[in-house]
Amino acid sequence: MPNFPIIDAHVHLYDPARIDYPWLASAPAIAGAFLPGDFDRARGEVEVDGIVFMEVDAAPGREEDEAHFVAELAAEDPRITGIVASAPVELGAGVAEHLGRLREVGLVRGVRRLIQDHADPDYCLSGNFLEGVREVGRAGMSFDICIRHWQFAQAVELVRRCPDVAFVLDHIAKPPIVEGTMEPWASTMRAMAELPNVVVKISGVVTEADHAEWRPEDVRPFIDHTVECFGFERCLFGSDWPVVNLAANYEAWVALLDDAFAGVSEEDLRRFYRDNTARTYGLTAA
Repeated sequence: MPNFPIIDAHVHLYDPARIDYPWLASAPAIAGAFLPGDFDRARGEVEVDGIVFMEVDAAPGREEDEAHFVAELAAEDPRITGIVASAPVELGAGVAEHLGRLREVGLVRGVRRLIQDHADPDYCLSGNFLEGVREVGRAGMSFDICIRHWQFAQAVELVRRCPDVAFVLDHIAKPPIVEGTMEPWASTMRAMAELPNVVVKISGVVTEADHAEWRPEDVRPFIDHTVECFGFERCLFGSDWPVVNLAANYEAWVALLDDAFAGVSEEDLRRFYRDNTARTYGLTAA
């Protein structure tokens, strides 16, 4: 594991007793409350001194409540230095009032609105969605892209059409690891990396493999290709905890990355595990 404290760029914290998350009904293994104390038990010997909270697809209308809930957690746990909240960007310019309220929650650094569950791969290219994402950029926030691999080409076009927005590609675009195929994912990753306004989060990748029987050699080619395309200057570490628990545990995910990056310079490891996340999300306390 790294010999310095890391910043985790992708942590979910939630309590279904406080905020309703309908999708948890289909994921009973992670359907309970997952709070900072649970995170500490999960991380084991991995030293974490910074956490970016990632929205958890709260029930419609509860997005701002979720951001306030996490701000309450941050008041007790100063490691939570950034919040990526959900906002209805599909409203187009109408999302501006939502963003204004979110900005009042001092830790909100970015927005994510899930694309992955929309059957139409062109969903993120609708006029309203594009305008809503541009509003996120105008509000001084980044936009996290959460897609499945079959939506990847459209995500590249989204980034192209919003050149003034800073994007973060989550989970290396959820490649088809379980299928053992790299194309067209690999070529599309190369195309995405050519765009200067996007960085990539190497997070939760094992959940795209066979949850019960994955091996490091199944996952490594996808991680290696991502780093080859983006370089350590534009890659961020994220655990995707507790979703990662569906296929591994926190320490196992970090151990996989340690093996993948054996021989990498201390400078590049610090970029990956700390510095890039602090820069991307403007974590002044990191």
